[in-house]
Amino acid sequence: MKRAVDIAGTLGHPSKMPGYCYGISAQLCVTGSKLRKVPGSVCSACYAMTDWYRSWRPLLAGHDRRERGLRHPRWVDAMVFMITVKVKRDEPWFRFHDSGDLRGVWHLEKIVAVAERTPWVRYWLPTREYEMVAQYLASGRTLPPNLTVRLSAHMIDSEPVVPPELAHLPTSTVSTVSRYLTGFAIVEGKGSVECRAVEARDNKCGDCRACWTSSVKNVSYPQH
Repeated sequence: MKRAVDIAGTLGHPSKMPGYCYGISAQLCVTGSKLRKVPGSVCSACYAMTDWYRSWRPLLAGHDRRERGLRHPRWVDAMVFMITVKVKRDEPWFRFHDSGDLRGVWHLEKIVAVAERTPWVRYWLPTREYEMVAQYLASGRTLPPNLTVRLSAHMIDSEPVVPPELAHLPTSTVSTVSRYLTGFAIVEGKGSVECRAVEARDNKCGDCRACWTSSVKNVSYPQH
């Protein structure tokens, strides 16, 4: 475990969500760093760019180690080992990334490799890096069934504008007002779900797993 942590850094275990996650610096986001300068964009009010995220030294040290580890030749092995040890079979939920985003197609390739080697884990990858995902799929490769890549909208109160080749992937939006009144019920293959974590469950996911469920077409998060 020490060697795996030395390579990839530690896994996160946020109180809001079930299971574990893996966070990297939002300051180094490719698309997000551009959107932060755009008024009305989701990234202009990014929670991972608050003073705490930019000044708390243990967090910064963790982000730095994970950032360096991404390009380590044994990053996939390290992640698979830690996830196998820590992620319980009866709570198989994992999120990439609770902060940060894809750094390149090579990064997505590594995440796919982790998912393929841990098929019992359900992964959720929210991303604004549409082009990276499109390049990956254009090469003829596929996403494993246990990895939900959810395309995140760039602008508040707007739908994601995704290229046609990614139209089959699920999405997420941020809204200033309630747009979907479906509660937390997930109906396989139908419609959208409005996240009620902040309003109804003390900022916790509770029993909802919509974000990890690829058949949920869109998850709408309230701006907060």
